[in-house]
Amino acid sequence: MKISLIQAILIGVVYYLGINGTPWLSLVGTHGWMRPLVNGTVVGLILGDPVQGCIIGAAINLPYLAFISAGGTVAMDPALAGTLGTALAMAAKVEPAVAVTLAVPIGLLGTLIWVAHMTVDITFVHMADKAAEEGKIDRINWLHIVPPQLFLLLITVVPVALAAYLGADAVEGIVDALSGRPLDVLSAIGGILPALGIAMNLRAMNGKGTLLFFTFGFMFAIYSGLPSVPIAVFALIIGYVFTELYLKDKNGGLI
Repeated sequence: MKISLIQAILIGVVYYLGINGTPWLSLVGTHGWMRPLVNGTVVGLILGDPVQGCIIGAAINLPYLAFISAGGTVAMDPALAGTLGTALAMAAKVEPAVAVTLAVPIGLLGTLIWVAHMTVDITFVHMADKAAEEGKIDRINWLHIVPPQLFLLLITVVPVALAAYLGADAVEGIVDALSGRPLDVLSAIGGILPALGIAMNLRAMNGKGTLLFFTFGFMFAIYSGLPSVPIAVFALIIGYVFTELYLKDKNGGLI
């Protein structure tokens, strides 16, 4: 698959929305748009196959199930893994398991963009402090929005667009060269990484009754034979009833 320049730029914009704390246009903010399941689907839509983008994005999302950004630190970048990983995987026409092995190193490289973003933004904060001392409210508002967003747009859209436009053929060539046993090994590794993400997510489920609900949902999904949509509706109803009946005290607040 050949990625056009326009498509590459749009993929860069998807990454910009994923790493951006301000929910421009998307109205879902970073924590929704940054997920590979979401941005992978959008990338698939840009490349003309949203279903395949969703499938690859879902596979890439699994290692990042327990991802959190504590204290502003980012050990990996699921937004970059989802956008660029899905784009390159679709261009190279690889299986989702192989796409995971391509995306995880890309996600690690995304930390460089995040560090650059946070480091340069400190400059705008100092400029806003000076404007505050001078009582220039309009300049504070301008420094809070315009320069950081322009800089973020520059360091996200440009490198991702170039990587998607110029790197697609290179990745496809590498995948062709690795066909056979090396590609089988990459597929096996790609199958292990999602298991790691699921294990990390299970470890985080230490709330009262959480694992019980998870086990029930897993068994119900396996043995009921129902599609995922009605199961999700049942889960929503059960969660609402449980919250209303057991997680509220006499004053109506959560325990």
